[in-house]
Amino acid sequence: MDDHCRTRALPARTREFDELEGTRAVADLKKGARITGAQRDKLATDLKKKYEKGASIRALAESTGRSYGFVHRVLSETGVTLRGRGGATRTKKK
Repeated sequence: MDDHCRTRALPARTREFDELEGTRAVADLKKGARITGAQRDKLATDLKKKYEKGASIRALAESTGRSYGFVHRVLSETGVTLRGRGGATRTKKK
């Protein structure tokens, strides 16, 4: 097999500058790795704070290297009130 065909899994390193807090968050998470215990609690707290300050679930998922569903589930577990989808409200035609 040629070298260009080989791939190896590397931990996803994400760097996000949090303009609201003025800090830089760095997370080393392997894609699909199970996050439990204190690590999950800290991630949940961080996600909740950022979501409540206006970050979207998609932006949080991208910055952490996790899926939309994972971030949605973690936010739901923390008891945060999820925002609506947004956009114009459609009215029925008369």
